[in-house]
Amino acid sequence: MPRWFTALFWTSIAVAALVVGLASWDALIASPPEPDPVLKRNVRIDRDQWGVPHIHGHTDADVAYGIAVAHAEDDFRNLEEVLAAVRGRAGAILGEDGAKLDYVGHLIDARAVADAGYGGLSPATRALVEAYAQGLNDYARRHPGEIRLQGLFPVTGRDVVAGFALRSPFFFGMDRVLGALAEGRLPPRDSGPPDERGSNGFAVAAARSDDATTRLIINSHQPWEGGVSWWELVVHSDEGWDFAGANFPGAPFPLLGHNRHLGWANTVNRPDLIDVYKLVLNADRTQYRFDGKWLPLEAKRIWLRVRLGPLILPIPRMVYRSRHGAVILNDLGGFAIRHAGIGDVRQVEQYYRLNKARNFAEWKAVMAMQAVPATNFVYADEAGHIGMFYNALFPDRRPGFDWKGVLPGDTSATLWNGYKPWAAIPMVVDPRAGWVANSNNMPTVATAPDENLKATDFAPELGLETYTTNRMHRFVELFGGVNGPISRDALLRIKFDKGYSRASVAGQWMAAVLAVDSTGQADLAAAQRLLARWDWTADGRGEADSLAVAVMASVGREVYAGEALPPAAPKLREVVKALLASFGRLDVPLADYQRLRHGGADLPVFGGPDTLRAIYAKVAPDGRRVANNGDGFIMLVEWPKDGAVTSRSIHQFGAATIRRSSPHYADQAPLFVREEWKTVDF
Repeated sequence: MPRWFTALFWTSIAVAALVVGLASWDALIASPPEPDPVLKRNVRIDRDQWGVPHIHGHTDADVAYGIAVAHAEDDFRNLEEVLAAVRGRAGAILGEDGAKLDYVGHLIDARAVADAGYGGLSPATRALVEAYAQGLNDYARRHPGEIRLQGLFPVTGRDVVAGFALRSPFFFGMDRVLGALAEGRLPPRDSGPPDERGSNGFAVAAARSDDATTRLIINSHQPWEGGVSWWELVVHSDEGWDFAGANFPGAPFPLLGHNRHLGWANTVNRPDLIDVYKLVLNADRTQYRFDGKWLPLEAKRIWLRVRLGPLILPIPRMVYRSRHGAVILNDLGGFAIRHAGIGDVRQVEQYYRLNKARNFAEWKAVMAMQAVPATNFVYADEAGHIGMFYNALFPDRRPGFDWKGVLPGDTSATLWNGYKPWAAIPMVVDPRAGWVANSNNMPTVATAPDENLKATDFAPELGLETYTTNRMHRFVELFGGVNGPISRDALLRIKFDKGYSRASVAGQWMAAVLAVDSTGQADLAAAQRLLARWDWTADGRGEADSLAVAVMASVGREVYAGEALPPAAPKLREVVKALLASFGRLDVPLADYQRLRHGGADLPVFGGPDTLRAIYAKVAPDGRRVANNGDGFIMLVEWPKDGAVTSRSIHQFGAATIRRSSPHYADQAPLFVREEWKTVDF
């Protein structure tokens, strides 16, 4: 055997051993906790013609067990990734992106928070999350070939609770704060998700409808795939839990929807619920000054497990904490972060109780728990009550500080420890106009103008958002244009509206594009002439729709984040160049340009960024916009006078969200693009 071959052989063996060793290292040190008690479960899972699971249990805990099993049947991959993040092992599956989430989990100490608060949850809630964990464990045990991460199972009820503690702050801006500080920049002054993660919610009271029916439209905008994608379910238990709606992977109950008596939609809100403090550090950054005393800066070494090809490599990092909360050290200094709901795990308790509320009074009493730190609730019920609640856990801050900026961290004057009561939040209940709505906009626009709240009625320390959206402007214009009763058809025309308002930021952007000096630039001039003829809708009927949608999408994230609009000329030039390169023309039919693609489905879909029929997309290699966010799970709930609740729903894909071989992988997509419904068998 040649000497060079021998050397190569043994080098290969060494590399292989290293690969196996590093992969095994991750599993060996995983050390999963002792499982919760295993109980016999009495549950039945029936699926309707669309594959939507209807889960029947003797107890509520039995139902939670069935939710876990049914969801795993449809989407075990995302469930596994959510659980891995809770255990600090997302990097072992997802590589660098997952490791970032693991780092945040260590930074905010999500697992310790869950452990500390677990005993304070009611026995019923603990039984619920433990049954859900048991269902995940049983599914994993029966399907070992689907497991990508060894040593992850069994999971426990504490893992389920920790998942809520980890993900909750990301819905009100933690991404943007951490991202800026990690890059050595100061955090933004305004909160909110980093992308167009929005929603619509509408409610019309029976007194304003044309048929004495109270109506609720649930229309949450989330990514169409991944750990916060909607999955539809219907649950029934002999203990009185009856609910139809949808949840995210890792939730042991529906997060929105309706029971027999009431229901709600959620929309992301963006109040200022995160405070950043500049610490005064000593020379070696081991202490910080607080009220004239030097206190030790808590420091802990962690190991991130990061997948790089076949390897799972251990990467050391340090996490720091002060009395305020998590701390990030960068070239600008030390910055502590404190957020609403810090240390609280009762979110699982509140959502569970909301599911079982039987009337408006009970529902409001549960909301007063204030365990859900942010998200608007648009509410309706069988008694005809409607409301828009700007739900937020507002810190009880002292006046006199710039709470949107970076605060001094060396004084207890800026360190809040309590919250404003729920009764102090902005809310509009049973307005005379008979309708309420929210589209991720400021709480002072929620119904007819003469009944809206006034910003001056709320202290600046609350940090109420001042965002407007095109969707807000459109629902104001459209509801205002209805004289007399609001019928079901009128309400649905509003929900599926594809128009842009000239009064919105989108309208301002289009005006800026049309004002670009295109002298000597024939392509830009042609684009402007085409846009000048546009009818301001993205319904696929006009020759300028694709160009207009592309122009709007070019600033989608800047608009949603509340950032300044960029110069229009480069953006217009970029859009024109892309359309000409892919299609050789600017007047591309929207049916050809914007598509829904999932499995074998490749369908035209209408709407656009920040329209009430919200369609967000990525550009595919063929130059087309392929929808991946926005309108997804939608539900229309109706309480007729002296009648039982009925509902209809639609999902952008189908019940089997990742099972390509399932007939329900994309069977709802044709209905979705036609804006049609399926009946919920409740």
